[in-house]
Amino acid sequence: MRGSNHLIGILNFLTFLLSIPILGGGIWLSGRANSTDCMRFLQWPLIVIGVTIMVVSLAGFAGACYRSTFLMGLYLFCMFFVIAALIGFIIFAYAVTDKGSGKPVTNRAYLEYSLQDYSGWLKDRVASDSYWGKISSCIRDSKACKKIAVTVNGVPETEIMFDSRKLNPIQSGCCKPPTDCGYTYVNETYWTSGGGVVGINQDCSLWNNDQDQLCYLCSSCKAGVLASLRHSWRKVSVINIIILILLVISYVIACAAFRNNKRIDNNEPYGEAQMTKSQPSRFQL
Repeated sequence: MRGSNHLIGILNFLTFLLSIPILGGGIWLSGRANSTDCMRFLQWPLIVIGVTIMVVSLAGFAGACYRSTFLMGLYLFCMFFVIAALIGFIIFAYAVTDKGSGKPVTNRAYLEYSLQDYSGWLKDRVASDSYWGKISSCIRDSKACKKIAVTVNGVPETEIMFDSRKLNPIQSGCCKPPTDCGYTYVNETYWTSGGGVVGINQDCSLWNNDQDQLCYLCSSCKAGVLASLRHSWRKVSVINIIILILLVISYVIACAAFRNNKRIDNNEPYGEAQMTKSQPSRFQL
């Protein structure tokens, strides 16, 4: 039974290490939110999950190393709720990021993003006026669109070169007008209508060559943010699934270790307790 204590100690040490990138991601978002108030509603779930897993893993690690019945009991009690919360978070994360993806465009390497392809809680949250003002301000302050410009041997890229680039969702949705609007390329963030905008896309009238406006009010920009969040949340979910598997294994082994620790605390060696229960006394008539 000592092996169970050693094994649960190793598993909890691994989950402790895995909680560090989750907590670090939440702190990183928190640091950015302090200056730009960017996507504040995403930072706290990561911080809470990271801290909880870290504390519970330390309790399980200490309980296994010192064979503390109290710490192991506290570990099992908290672990039940952590496992339930992780399962709920994973299901929620996959549910709110189930729909939506970029669409290919003819003769373009980058994808186009449409808000109509997304639905549910995450879309309503991002697209709401109260949050979108903060998110668009974050994108503007991060200078994501200024970074889109590139030069080749000191010469600005041509339209053909731009069309062959693989832009990320925010660059595609926020830094240029939608392709179906028919705008004429001047540079990466400056486009002219050429006498009239083609297409019925409402974003066509929202595009502005002012570098502080661009397409930040466009639905395509909101869709680009949703695509980026979808990618990030799926990555977090993969890490959470790995942690969940380790926690479930640890929980099962911890139950055995907890029973073993209780027997030791009660001065009941496992083998003698079993012999006493299974064999009658030789002096019994």
